[in-house]
Amino acid sequence: MTTLKQINEFLDSQPIALVGASRNPKKFGYSAFKELKEKGMKIIPVNPQADEIMGEKSYPNVKMLPPEVQSIIIFTKKDQTASVIRDAKEKGIKQIWIQQMSDSKEALEELKDSGINVITGQCILMHFKPHSIHKFHKSLKKFFGSFPK
Repeated sequence: MTTLKQINEFLDSQPIALVGASRNPKKFGYSAFKELKEKGMKIIPVNPQADEIMGEKSYPNVKMLPPEVQSIIIFTKKDQTASVIRDAKEKGIKQIWIQQMSDSKEALEELKDSGINVITGQCILMHFKPHSIHKFHKSLKKFFGSFPK
């Protein structure tokens, strides 16, 4: 179970790369990147088909990220997540947030006993300066006792 301490440690570790950032406004990887950037997160896009997303230099993969990036949020399809994690481990990434719907058994197995701060089962938009539906969702989770402690 993810703890609030883990989440706060992750959020304090900026800059953060969003793997699966998209240029397509219809994709969640676009709207999440946009919202996090607008809220002031120092966020870096990772997309092999983009040189730039919303004015930010995009990197083709985790291995190419600058050394100051020690945290990633994974917004990829489930079948790509384990590969991203292997690259992150090789790069020395210390913090990994696997967005809901991106996790897989293989990906979680890759992280077992890695010493990496891993966050799963949580939505980044509910934890970083939430507003609107995300703020409401956070309130519901707190009310029903399923919010990380």
